[in-house]
This record gives sequence, C-alpha cells and structure tokens, in this order.
Amino acid sequence: MPSSPPSPPAVTVSIVSHGQLELIRPLLDQLDRFSRAATAKVLLTLNIPEPDALAGGRWGFPIERIENGSPMGFGANHNQAFARCETPWFLVLNPDIRFDADVLAPLVEFAPADAGLLAPRILEPGKTTPEQHRAIITPREILTRRRPGYAIPAEPAWIPGLFMLFRSEAYRQIGGFDERFFMYGEDFDICARLRLAGWKLSIAEHLQTRHDAQRASHSSKRHLYWHLTSLLKVWSSAAFWRYRRLDEASRAGNR
Repeated sequence: MPSSPPSPPAVTVSIVSHGQLELIRPLLDQLDRFSRAATAKVLLTLNIPEPDALAGGRWGFPIERIENGSPMGFGANHNQAFARCETPWFLVLNPDIRFDADVLAPLVEFAPADAGLLAPRILEPGKTTPEQHRAIITPREILTRRRPGYAIPAEPAWIPGLFMLFRSEAYRQIGGFDERFFMYGEDFDICARLRLAGWKLSIAEHLQTRHDAQRASHSSKRHLYWHLTSLLKVWSSAAFWRYRRLDEASRAGNR
C-alpha cells in the first residue's frame, strides 16, 4: 500500500523581540533542530529597531518579520501576529525559552479535544525540578507561594506567558489577549477567559523546556510599575471574580 502523505506543519510560532535577536537566534536553531516538522512558520515581531543579528541564518521554516512603527504591548503584539496564523495551533514563545528535544509535535499529539491551551513543564535556571503549578492569583497567594506548607495545585489555574500553545479555534473564540494589559497579567487573564469559555488548560507533565530567565522586573522600576498596575487590573476585572468562583466550585466538587 502507498504510504500516506506527511501531515502539514501544525504550529505557527510567535516571538517578539525587544532588542533580543541575539537571544532569539539560538532559539530558532533549536526549533529547527528539534521541531522543524511541526513548525509551519515563525512570526517574528521587532517591537523596537535593532541590528539584524539573524543575517545569514538559514532555517527549515519561513520567518515572517513584522516591524512595529512604535512599541506595542505583549498581548497586542501576539494578537497582531495571530492575524497571520493559518494553522490549527498558535505558539506564544518567549525569546529566552530553550529546547533540548522536540516538544511541539508531542504536545499536539497529546492534546485533549477540549484543551484550549497547552504547555510543557518549565525548568528555571539552577533548579532540578520544574516550576510548580500556579493557583489563582490573589495577594495571599503571592505572599505564600514560596513558603513551606503552600498547597501546590495538582492542576494549574493559569499558565505563564513563557510558552503558551493555543488551539487557534479557542484563541479566536475569546478574541486573543486583552490589549488593556501592556505587560504582565495578560497571561492570567487569557487563561481565565479560556476556562470561562469552557476550554481546559493542559500541562504535559512528561515534556519539559528550559527558561533562560531574563527578569527585568527585578531591576527596572518601569517593569515593576507595569507588574503592579497589571495585578490591579486583574483583580478589578469581571473575568477574575467569575473565574475565582468557578475555581472554588470546581475544587469543592472534587473533595
């Protein structure tokens, strides 16, 4: 019998550079080495002008550049990129994520039918175990999440914006990221709205990527300001309170 033709690449990757092309080049190399077959194209947004550190590079997938006339926020950049996505899956990827193996094809194969968002486990620098799952963000949760006795959720209430593999249907249904968040908070918000729309968040416990962390919020007053104001926007949103009630009802039902 003749063999069936290979499936077309399922994933469009969106990466935003804030003067980070030198950081992005090894990420593209790793995507090419491990996940070429799953990658339809990379949408690379240059949020600010910068030297072309990718000149002369060759990869096994097309790279489509979007050059912003003025800087845009996290959600606005990825929403802009999603308008050019024609694949069933849309990957929002940080420039400082690193791969040691293919996770894209296994994630797509693993995806439950009701999963609107998928991710692998994320390993932070200097750690031997992946980051813990995240609970609903509250002031109390922020203050206690690193303390002994903190109850780590068995399943995440939200997935950080480092690596977010969206089912395009789900992303389109909820209108993508809320662009009122400039930076920070939009990852929690979109997870809340996905869950409220009936989609599940799914972590592939058997897959892992590394985060070569670039934590500007620890040293920049501007990033800290964005972080704090974003938290206030989260806590004042209707989606937050509806999601909190949904999460509480779900946990009560599982007791």
